[in-house]
Amino acid sequence: MCALLKVTRGGFYASLSRPTSERSRQDVGLRAEIAGAFNRSHRLYGSPRVTHQLRYQGLAVGRRRVARLMRLDGIQGRSARSYRRCRVGQKAFYRRFPNTERHVALDRPNQVWVADVTYIRVAGRWRYLAVVMDKFSRRVLGWSLARHRDAKLTARAALHAIRHRRPSPGVILHSDRGIEYAAHDLGRTLACHGLVQSMNRPHQMNDNAHMESFFHSLKTERLYGLTFDNDAALTRELSSYIGFYNHVRLHSSIGYSSPARFESTTLATPSVN
Repeated sequence: MCALLKVTRGGFYASLSRPTSERSRQDVGLRAEIAGAFNRSHRLYGSPRVTHQLRYQGLAVGRRRVARLMRLDGIQGRSARSYRRCRVGQKAFYRRFPNTERHVALDRPNQVWVADVTYIRVAGRWRYLAVVMDKFSRRVLGWSLARHRDAKLTARAALHAIRHRRPSPGVILHSDRGIEYAAHDLGRTLACHGLVQSMNRPHQMNDNAHMESFFHSLKTERLYGLTFDNDAALTRELSSYIGFYNHVRLHSSIGYSSPARFESTTLATPSVN
């Protein structure tokens, strides 16, 4: 036994005859005080709060000592469990929407549409703008403004684009990995109209750079410095800018042409707004 505990035989027998230390005797009473404080907290407090409670009662005690005695008695405070997403389930959920648009060689409109959502303040509250754009021509095809960021918002923007374009089946609608695009209701709506969903790869925000560029242009060129008291005022401003963006604004990425002119010189397509 002495060899196992790595003590001398003499030291072991001396410990048996040695009286209990003053600190050990104090620990006995302190453990009772700790249990009382813990139970009065409805068994919620951890060692920091128990320590402060004992100090309020006039006991000079350190937190480490309280923590040690709580461990000896199996006393543990209640704490909120960290929410952790199930990575396996999350990966399986988004695996339904691989990034397929990056493999498409664009040579005409209605091959790949890109979509995203941004937020704009109206009368001190957020409004959410969903936009669908043709990646080939940079033309805004549909948009929707709402108070909530959900699948209804993104579906309205997609249906707006579908009504004006009436595309053939097989158009890819690419978006980020937001739940408002991964929702089953939206997926069924798009499938009914022959659209194929695509999403960003994990941690690859540049996969949807065209939409990020549009939102940057919208905010810096038109919305920056403006305030809106109601949704109608914002809607008018958005409609005005999108008309300008589609028909007038020159885009360096398409040879300093407007999206509408670029489409007309490439392939005749039905007009939008």
